[in-house]
Amino acid sequence: MPGLEPVCGMMYPLDDTIAAVASPPGCAARGIVRVSGPDAIGRVARFFRGDDRLPLAEPSHPRAASGSLHLDDLASPLACEVFLWPDKRSYTGQPVAEIHAIGSPPLLQVVLRSLATAGVRPAGPGEFTLRAFLSGRIDLSQAEAVLGVIDAADRRELDVALRQLAGGLASPLHELRESLLDLLSHLEAGFDFADEDVPFIERDELLARLAAAAAIIENTLARMASRGESVDLQSVVLVGLPNVGKSSLFNALSADRSALVCELPGTTRDYLVAELDLDGVKCRLIDTAGQSTNPLEFSHPVDSAAQSAAAEQSRAADVRVLCVDSTRPPDEWERSRLQEASDRGQIVVLTKCDLSGDYYLDCPALKTSSVAGEGIERLRGEVRRRVLLARAGRCETVVETAVRCRDSLRTVGECVDRARRTASAGQEELSAAEIRLALAELGKVVGAVYTDDVLERIFGRFCIGK
Repeated sequence: MPGLEPVCGMMYPLDDTIAAVASPPGCAARGIVRVSGPDAIGRVARFFRGDDRLPLAEPSHPRAASGSLHLDDLASPLACEVFLWPDKRSYTGQPVAEIHAIGSPPLLQVVLRSLATAGVRPAGPGEFTLRAFLSGRIDLSQAEAVLGVIDAADRRELDVALRQLAGGLASPLHELRESLLDLLSHLEAGFDFADEDVPFIERDELLARLAAAAAIIENTLARMASRGESVDLQSVVLVGLPNVGKSSLFNALSADRSALVCELPGTTRDYLVAELDLDGVKCRLIDTAGQSTNPLEFSHPVDSAAQSAAAEQSRAADVRVLCVDSTRPPDEWERSRLQEASDRGQIVVLTKCDLSGDYYLDCPALKTSSVAGEGIERLRGEVRRRVLLARAGRCETVVETAVRCRDSLRTVGECVDRARRTASAGQEELSAAEIRLALAELGKVVGAVYTDDVLERIFGRFCIGK
């Protein structure tokens, strides 16, 4: 359907006007409602009264206007500033209006409801950045960098994401693509005028430019592989007391039935390992023996060895999944572990949520039921995010980009290498064929070629308003 793109399982029109709260959740001195689309400024103008008494109109350059919003659901005008961008100067490539007002969540929701009465649609996750990509304002690596900025856990990760957003990765790859396109055009022109016996590109120049292309690819891959991909897979370890449902959760996450599930505590004596593939992010899932809080309970040497192995796996884990039985209050050992809930390497999971009880924890926790399947996909997504965070300390590119791009870049490098060998042997037709294959793969990296599932995978992880 013209003007539509499927994202996150939904069809998002690209030619209507959308709005969302673009500031962080919670109260603040200032909150932002972002509006983008062909009639963004006109829809906001219906409610805005400027201090200069002039009507809002699409400007020729970015500008700001002070005034107030007059909304039916508010007894008095809402003081605000409106920032306006014309379509060629905005983030989305469309006219954009940002309403900056008091950062009260109820007030911002009133603004959104009022805009909805004027025909403005609520934006979906990542839809503003999606429009920026589809309008050519940014490429896919820069879109992923936006998400990297949002998710950055420290200054180094923020700097990495900002460099990528500024084109630190996109610029050399776009230049590489342009260079290969230029080489291909010279070769094909030579094929078209083969009878003229006039080379459109000398062999030495062709080989030199292919060598330069190979160097760019090798450098980019080195940055990604050495920092974005560890030799060993990250370990995700399920920890908790006996009989809290770790083995059932292991089976649900791995879609396997290799873990023995039984009502008797201490069923798992050794640890089990399964490899997970979470949308291209691979890790090792480890199910450990239940943690003993009473040494007398596990006096057998086998049980003692299982406890030692479980403790060692927990200490070495990149990500720990602390499993707590939702049908009862946590005990002293669990309460001590829950104090680590803010640790970026720990996920707290409430198990057995299909049963009665559902005990409340005073910390963030994911509710799951291995029997009903509740929360399993959400947990897989959170595990994926934590694994990427564990890798991020070694990465000079946003790890999402490294995961998505490295296989394509390896293929590009192989094609360029074959193009060099065939060109050296005087087989320009084969060299041109390899360059075409390289360009197709490179197009996937920069987003010149993309599929609906790629867009869904990238933009589906954005929050609404970005």
